[in-house]
Amino acid sequence: MNYNSSDILSGGAKNSVSVILLAGGSGSRMLTPLPKQFLKLNKKPIALYSFEKFLQISDVTEIIVVCHEEYRYLFEVYEPKIPLKYALPGLRRQDSVFNGFKEIDSNANLVCIHDAARPFVTLEAIRDVIDTAMKMGASCVATPLKSTVKQADASKIVVQTPDRSTLWEIQTPQAICPKLLARGFAVALEKDLTVTDDVSLVELLNLPVKLVLGSYTNIKVTTPEDLLFAEKIAECQAKV
Repeated sequence: MNYNSSDILSGGAKNSVSVILLAGGSGSRMLTPLPKQFLKLNKKPIALYSFEKFLQISDVTEIIVVCHEEYRYLFEVYEPKIPLKYALPGLRRQDSVFNGFKEIDSNANLVCIHDAARPFVTLEAIRDVIDTAMKMGASCVATPLKSTVKQADASKIVVQTPDRSTLWEIQTPQAICPKLLARGFAVALEKDLTVTDDVSLVELLNLPVKLVLGSYTNIKVTTPEDLLFAEKIAECQAKV
């Protein structure tokens, strides 16, 4: 399938970005009754850190929060000047994204998807991924892999060692043109595929995804160890 530039900026003339904030995880690996994205970091729920960042981006014209109904009040107290919508989580990540995608404005130029459990995303990273996706159709934040990775078989026997210089650890936000995202979902549904990140849907179309350099502090708080690391990052940032 050839790259089709008409799929980019298919909405209105002005940059119009719909943000899907994924805040529906159960937090089972955190071993707490409260989902990880709503645990407090410096007395503020983790999910609100990135929510506040997106409210500062002028191109963002709406935010769709994917979460269970009992947590909506945390976002509503902000009374944002842009539309704030909600969608319910699905069984898989891509189901949650799809539920949020169904709520976006039909004039949106871009969909920007972010894990609410990543509190330390920077304004620069958000702007970079949006600007890049506006030009390329799809973009995501990533960092060069620091560790050596080995591929093993079912018996834990090493099969190969990929060249680390070509490997990147993928983060969010990930920004995608709505038409490309819709086409990617259609292929995944047709082939009954499960993807673990959003731009993989664009890869199913054999279209390019441009990486944007992120930060190693843009961690996803998933385990108790992650929370300890996040508390230290928050402490250091508060001193700056």
